[in-house]
Amino acid sequence: LITPLVVFEATGVYSLSLQAFLEDYHIKYLKLNPLKAKKLMDNNLRHNKTDKVDAYRLALIQFNAPQKLRDPQPREYHELQNASRYYEELTRSIVTTKNQLHRNLQSTFPQIEEILSHPSGRIYWALVSLFPHAGYVLEKNETQVTQMLNSISGIGQQRARYLTTRLYAFAREAYPYDSKDSIIVRAIQRNISNLFSLQQERDYVINYMEKLAKAVNARALSIYLSIPGVARITAVRLVAELGDLRRFSTSAQIDAFVGIDPGRYQSGEKDSSLGITKHGNHIARKILYRVITQMETVKATQPCHITDYYDKKKRSSNRQGYKKIAIASVHKLIRTMFALIKHDQLYDYNIATENKRL
Repeated sequence: LITPLVVFEATGVYSLSLQAFLEDYHIKYLKLNPLKAKKLMDNNLRHNKTDKVDAYRLALIQFNAPQKLRDPQPREYHELQNASRYYEELTRSIVTTKNQLHRNLQSTFPQIEEILSHPSGRIYWALVSLFPHAGYVLEKNETQVTQMLNSISGIGQQRARYLTTRLYAFAREAYPYDSKDSIIVRAIQRNISNLFSLQQERDYVINYMEKLAKAVNARALSIYLSIPGVARITAVRLVAELGDLRRFSTSAQIDAFVGIDPGRYQSGEKDSSLGITKHGNHIARKILYRVITQMETVKATQPCHITDYYDKKKRSSNRQGYKKIAIASVHKLIRTMFALIKHDQLYDYNIATENKRL
C-alpha cells in the first residue's frame, strides 16, 4: 500500500482547509513557503505557468530536492496565532480611535490633554467622558466637579481637588470653536466608549491567549518570561507567533521564519549581501524587534548579554542609525531563545555571558 504525500504551497487562509483535511485523515503533507517553492521550481527554468504545470512542478520538488517533513503543530498553536492577530487588530483600532479623539478635542477642549502626565488610559478616558467640552466644567461649581472626579475609580479625594483646580484653569483658558451642544461632543463620547470597549476586549484576548499558551506549552512561556525585558504580554505573543521552536533544526531557520535572514544578490562576478528579506512572519519580527527596546529600558536592574552587545555596537558605530545593530541583536535573541528551549533552561546572565555562541 502506497502512502500518498501531498505537496502544496502555504497560501495563508486559502490553504488551511486542505491542511485541516490532511491532518484529520492523517495524510502526510509538505507545506512549502511560496517563495521557496518558486525558487525550487524555477531551477527547472520553466517557461509556462498554469495550475496543472505548477501542481506537477510542486510534486517533482520532493523527487528532485527532497524536503524534510515535519509533524504538524497542535491546533492550539493556530488558535493562539488567531488570537494574536486579533490582538494586533484591536491594538490598531485603539491607535486609530485615540487619534480620532485627539482631533475631535481640538475644537472643544484641547487643554484637557494636559490634565494628566499621559493623555491615555482608563482614568483619562473617564475624565474626558465627563468633560468633553470646556463648557461642561464652567457650568458647574467646584464641589460638583470634585464629586464627579471622585467617582472615577483610581482618583481619591485629594487628587480630585487637585484635578478640579487644573480643570478650571484649563477651561477658563480654552476658547472652543464648537459649542457644547455640537455633534462633535457626541463623537468624543463615542470615541471614549469605543476605547473602553476595545481595551476590555484586548484584555480578554490576552487572558485567553495566556490560558491557551499555558495549556499547550507552559514551559516555553516560563522560559520567555525569564529573559530580561520580556513581560507577560510579550511572552504570550511570542508563543503564539513563533509556535514550538523545537520544530526547527537551527536558529537560522527561525531567522528565515521571521524574515530577518540576509538577502543575497549574485550575478556574474558580482556577489553582494542585501538587507533582511522581510519574507517571514512580520508580526513576530515586530515583537522581537520591540523586545530589544524593552531590554534597553530594564538593563539597569535586569542585565542581559544582548543589551551588552547592543550597547557595545552602538558605542563603536559612527552612524546615527542603529537599526542594523538592533537586527543583529534580534539574531542573538533568537539564538538565545532557541538554545534555552532546546536545553529546557531559564535565562541566566552569567551563563549567557560565558557562552560565546549566544
